[in-house]
Amino acid sequence: MPTDKIALVHERFTEIAGSEHVMEQLALHWPNADVFAPIARAEGIPPGLSSPPHTTFLNNIYNAIGQRSYAPVLPLMPVAFRRLKLDDYSAVVVSHHAFATQTVFATEAPVVAYVHSPARWAWDPELRAGEGGGKLGAGILTALSAVARKCETSAAPKLTTVVANSTAVAERISNWWGRDDAVVVHPPVDIEGFTPDTSVEREDFFLLAGRLVPYKRPDIAVRAAAEANVPLVVAGDGRAMEQCRELAGPKTTFLGRVSHEKLLELHRKTRALLMPGIEDFGIVPVESMATGTPVIALGEGGAVDTVLPGKTGLHVAFGSDDEIVAGFAEAMRSFSPSEFDRNEIRTWAEGFSRANFRDRMQEVVDAAI
Repeated sequence: MPTDKIALVHERFTEIAGSEHVMEQLALHWPNADVFAPIARAEGIPPGLSSPPHTTFLNNIYNAIGQRSYAPVLPLMPVAFRRLKLDDYSAVVVSHHAFATQTVFATEAPVVAYVHSPARWAWDPELRAGEGGGKLGAGILTALSAVARKCETSAAPKLTTVVANSTAVAERISNWWGRDDAVVVHPPVDIEGFTPDTSVEREDFFLLAGRLVPYKRPDIAVRAAAEANVPLVVAGDGRAMEQCRELAGPKTTFLGRVSHEKLLELHRKTRALLMPGIEDFGIVPVESMATGTPVIALGEGGAVDTVLPGKTGLHVAFGSDDEIVAGFAEAMRSFSPSEFDRNEIRTWAEGFSRANFRDRMQEVVDAAI
């Protein structure tokens, strides 16, 4: 059992998604660690945390506005991180999305930053296009982007160790932060909860699973399925749902959010999972591969690390939206699940286990200390 006194710092606990599962595994590995976050609400705290996180003055503001949105407190996030009380720790492990690396100004201890990605919305104008909510909102987002970029570049040189969750993120860190020494440690995947069942027969449909949000490009998958005239099952919900319904062909079925049991069944039965967006890492494809299911992915971002062409799935070439849609459509029309071995896919997915993640992070923190 690790005995060093560790502080764990997270961006925010407002909803449970991939980065919260990363924090959960860190907290399970260092059960005596103190966990900090500027804001938190009960629904956003993963069960693996042994005690509620220490919050900041921002939590009072967040509660006062009814926890409807964390956007109003974002401009004050850098101040909140810099004011954290982080004395007498052997190391501080930071989970970073946009502002959390400001923690480096609050401690003399070694700081290990686990970077889910530099703030893509801050660095990539195309990514934040249309996300501002009108001229006023766009102006505010542009100003906040400048603050986020300045915060990241000022903190980057002071970090003891930078950890990227994929090689794509490591490249962004190099390009945007000027740090060429990022260590890649892939995030933990629940391969115990997603397992193969060889008695389950494949059925004639492709699967799109996860949150339906613009940056994940669910519209690409829906358009491609319509163009290829193949059955597509969509399991998930989000603000892109209406757009996807408008684009869908007659063979596309929308299930909304489904239970874990139903999702597991879909992964086991589908011909292949579709990953049409550029993910920082992409946990859903690895979950699907853990069931022995191949993945058809855009050959960019995290899929470069997770999907092995010809062995665990296929890569679709990057291009314009129309070119990517055509690529996915052709891949689905010609796809043959029998060309892929379930056991080989499962074995590959096991390399992304929670245990492997915890072991690698222990090695990184030991080296930093």
